[in-house]
Amino acid sequence: MKRILLIVLTLMLLGHTQVMAHEWKIDSVHSGVLFEIKHIYSMVRGHFSDFNGEVYFDPDNLEKSKFDLVVKVNSINTNNGKRDNHLRSDDFFAESKYPVMTFKSSRVSHAGGNKYTLEGKMTIKDTIKDMVLEFIYWGQKENPFKKSKMVAGFDSRFTINRLDYHVGDGQFYNMGVVGKDVDILITLEVIRNK
Repeated sequence: MKRILLIVLTLMLLGHTQVMAHEWKIDSVHSGVLFEIKHIYSMVRGHFSDFNGEVYFDPDNLEKSKFDLVVKVNSINTNNGKRDNHLRSDDFFAESKYPVMTFKSSRVSHAGGNKYTLEGKMTIKDTIKDMVLEFIYWGQKENPFKKSKMVAGFDSRFTINRLDYHVGDGQFYNMGVVGKDVDILITLEVIRNK
C-alpha cells in the first residue's frame, strides 16, 4: 500500500513539473541592437556591438519562456569616434559608472499570429522602468549550414525617451541638436541543438 501511494505521489509531482522552454544561444554575428535618433534635421544611426543574454522560447510553453538581454555601453558605434566617446561620457551614458543596459523579462504572451509581447524591466543608468515590448517571431527551421542545429528569429521595434533614463540632461535637446526619442531595433537570430 505504501509503495502504491509513493508511486501515485511521484506521478502527481511529475505531472505538475514544467520543463523550461527551449534554450537558444544568440548568434551575435547575425543579430543586432540598433538605434536611430534625430540630430537637428538628419537621423543618426548606430548600434551596440557587444551584447549577450539568455533566450528561452517555445511557443507551446510561454510560461517558461524568457528573454534577458545585457548590452555593453562602451560598444556603442555611430561610425564617428568623437561622437561615440561623447556618448560614453557623463553627458550621456556615463559608461564608466553604468557599463551595461539590461532588459529582464517577467512574462511572455502570445498577441496573435506571429506577434508576442514581453513584459519586463528595462535598466539604463540609474533608472529601472517596467516595459511591454512587442516582438515578431519569424519561426524556426533546421540550420541550412549545420543540420544538427535549429535556428529561429525575432525582431522587436520600440521607442524610448532617453531623458526618462537620464541619458543626457536635456541641454542638447533644448538646443535643438539631439532628439529625445530613440527608435530601437533588436533583431535576434538564435540557435540550439535539435
